[in-house]
Amino acid sequence: MIVTGGPVTDVTPLQLAAKGVRIAQFDRDDVEELHLVKLDLLCLKALSVLDDAAEGISAARPGFCYEKLPLNDRATYRLLNRGETMGVFQLESPAQRALQSRLQAENIEDVVASLALIRPGPIKGNMVDPFVARRLGQEPVVYPHPKLAPILEKTCGVVLFQEQVIAIATELAGFSPGEADRLRRLMTHARSHREMQTVGEEFVHRAVAGGVAEKNAREVFACLEGYASYGFCEAHAAAFATTAYWTAYLSAHHPVHFYTALLNNQPMGFYSIATLANEARARGIKFLPPDVNVSGAKFAVENGALRIPLSWVKDISRGALAAILRERSARPFVSLPDFYRRTRVDRDILENLVLCGAFDALHPNRRELLGRLPEGILAASRQGTLDYGPLAGVPDFSPAGKYALEYRVLGFEVGRHYMTFWRSLLQKEGYLTSRQLRRLPGRMPVKAAGLAVRPHRPPTRSGKIVVFLSLEDETGLTDVTVFEDIYQKYGHLIFGPERGPLKVTGTLHRRGEGVSVTAERIEALPPLPVDPPLISRLKREGRQR
Repeated sequence: MIVTGGPVTDVTPLQLAAKGVRIAQFDRDDVEELHLVKLDLLCLKALSVLDDAAEGISAARPGFCYEKLPLNDRATYRLLNRGETMGVFQLESPAQRALQSRLQAENIEDVVASLALIRPGPIKGNMVDPFVARRLGQEPVVYPHPKLAPILEKTCGVVLFQEQVIAIATELAGFSPGEADRLRRLMTHARSHREMQTVGEEFVHRAVAGGVAEKNAREVFACLEGYASYGFCEAHAAAFATTAYWTAYLSAHHPVHFYTALLNNQPMGFYSIATLANEARARGIKFLPPDVNVSGAKFAVENGALRIPLSWVKDISRGALAAILRERSARPFVSLPDFYRRTRVDRDILENLVLCGAFDALHPNRRELLGRLPEGILAASRQGTLDYGPLAGVPDFSPAGKYALEYRVLGFEVGRHYMTFWRSLLQKEGYLTSRQLRRLPGRMPVKAAGLAVRPHRPPTRSGKIVVFLSLEDETGLTDVTVFEDIYQKYGHLIFGPERGPLKVTGTLHRRGEGVSVTAERIEALPPLPVDPPLISRLKREGRQR
């Protein structure tokens, strides 16, 4: 076995050597110079998502196999066309979601093309808009030279793949396959200006000798040179597109099993678990809180809902989780003192289990149970005492307080989204949900509010600052664009240390089935009011421990 450039699996070279596998570690370029076969093996969690989801689906549909799914399923393409691709492999970023809603893919070749389009080369070369317009029949397909029509026909006259670079050099300039591949490698690696001039002149000379006008030959080479440094391999794109299609199919037809598998394989992809969980809720999937007598180590499907695992409770250790599952398998827990006596978990873990609702089925009042932890721990030390008598009727936390504490312990919402606490006030002020915005025509003033998700400032051709972010509310995501003049006024609210939920006033734009808002004014939404005495006491007790 030859390992190049770093680990190719989760198994290290030393572990492989210990198993008797002979290993020689070479640089990838050296392997190529030695004319050895070089394979890049990618470890994709998306494949684990597919396997895990298929296992769950097979319980109800024996023999289910995602590799045998039809590639012409209309429901899957409708999901892609709506841009509802959160969690879908390679198609979930804002740029891809926007492209999917514009492109209106009809077949797997469209998905392959979309994988190659959202990359530096096509974007830098301004190829995205022409491809979409040509694919939708909004403008004619134009080829750099008539001889290239067979090569570029399926990509609407746009160079998208490295294989097309090789084919163009072979067809137009008479390069041999080896010479064409050398041209591709020269373009896709760091190269000197002198080398590019030399190979460019050779390309033009041989193309002219084959009957191509010199001006046209230079135009074609300039196109290749501008693109190929960021070129995408078509075989790579096809493999990724197939995996993307399979995950989209599961999202469209088996959303509960898909999101269960997706959450069990975090971290991965573009979004946090909180955003993915919110998308699942927006699609009608219910989340059930952790339960000391029900929850396992992973997210699980339970009567069509998702049960949150104990492993997601803050501070819980592997040892504590193993003790809980082991004791529970013998007999259910009947009270908090019974739980503590049998598991002896640390007090901070016990506290977090109370705060996220893991004892609700045994003791529904979280505030009172939290206040009686010392009494419960003492009761657990008394032989024969499994409870601490009747509750005293202390009022439970408010819904907002429960929400804030659940989020602190689990890292995402269980039953309701943060923005639902503000919705009635926001409605009075004219703020619309993401779902409402998707129903409106473009070019109209709107107000949107939500949690700021994945704000980023990509480089632009003009050099000016443009910030992209998404506003997350209880119905989904709204993409927002912030140009430099607005960023100069409100950038501190987006990237500052006190950043939080935002209110945005701007103009709605529609492209295909996708919408976005261009910001004109940004305000901060104040934080939720939470019980201050409770938080202070928890922090104080935490310091004492």
